[in-house]
Amino acid sequence: MTGSRGRGGLDHVGIAVRRLAERIPLYRDVLGLALVREEVVASEKVRVAFLDAGETHVELLEPLGDAGPIAEFLAKRGEGIHHLCFEVDDIEQALERVRGAGIAVVGDAPRPGAGGCRVAFLRPSATGGVLIELSEKPR
Repeated sequence: MTGSRGRGGLDHVGIAVRRLAERIPLYRDVLGLALVREEVVASEKVRVAFLDAGETHVELLEPLGDAGPIAEFLAKRGEGIHHLCFEVDDIEQALERVRGAGIAVVGDAPRPGAGGCRVAFLRPSATGGVLIELSEKPR
């Protein structure tokens, strides 16, 4: 996003998976992407794995149980691309622009995300069917 965005650009592509252990080998061993880290994001009820894909990352998302957005996504659609994440320098300013454009935000925003980031998700109904995440890295 323009303005105070810093590097900006595509930070990662989020992919919903049933089990990290079953999907990491494809990206790491077959495609040769380096596994950067795994962590639990309690606010989203998910365990994530980030793999280095050059200028961006692939984020695999495994639900921690039968509740939460990733569990719901898997129940409705099965495994696959879940969201695109764009880096912003100032999430409050980015959300002001988003709301000013009449775009609805999912839930409480911003909220804690992976890697200590502050994140917000834009409603797919306002973005042509694509779930978009905005992420501000820790300062």
